Amino acid sequence: MLKEKDILDEKVKLLRKKSQLVTFPLSKDDKKLIKDATEYLRKSQDEEYAKEHNIRGGMGLAFVQLGVLKRIFVISYKHDDGNFEEYVVINPKIISHSEELIYVEEGEGCLSVNRDVEGIVPRYARVTVEYKDIDGKTIETRAREEISVAFQHEIDHLDGILFVDKIDKKNPFNNEENMRPI
Repeated sequence: MLKEKDILDEKVKLLRKKSQLVTFPLSKDDKKLIKDATEYLRKSQDEEYAKEHNIRGGMGLAFVQLGVLKRIFVISYKHDDGNFEEYVVINPKIISHSEELIYVEEGEGCLSVNRDVEGIVPRYARVTVEYKDIDGKTIETRAREEISVAFQHEIDHLDGILFVDKIDKKNPFNNEENMRPI
């Protein structure tokens, strides 16, 4: 089981490196890390578990955040009914996106950024992403709203970009009127 200490902090330079394409079949280590990361995200969204183990909730985790420079991330999104929508994403590419921009109204967060950050992160309201699944099969997903933000956030990680880089330093709420809050 992953621990919060296994997740790299934003000060670690490795987070700024571009992750490498993955070849198939996946190694046992990669499959185990996918399973562990998914389990960690699920547990982090369980309020009692998170409070008891003093961990922050998260819905996405890129391999680079665990010190592995491979183009892999997992998303685990807990719906209001308690069910999870989950993705294992390998070698992703955004192949199209909406014109409409959105931002997370309460502010975007990251398991590697252990501080409050003011400002908006412009994201596309909808993205279509092509990627490989755990077996190497090509998948195309059209993501909207929160899932769209999660895909864009995690793809940024694979390119060495943190969400804080996307906030206008001089005017953290720049162009807010041209985007829709979610």
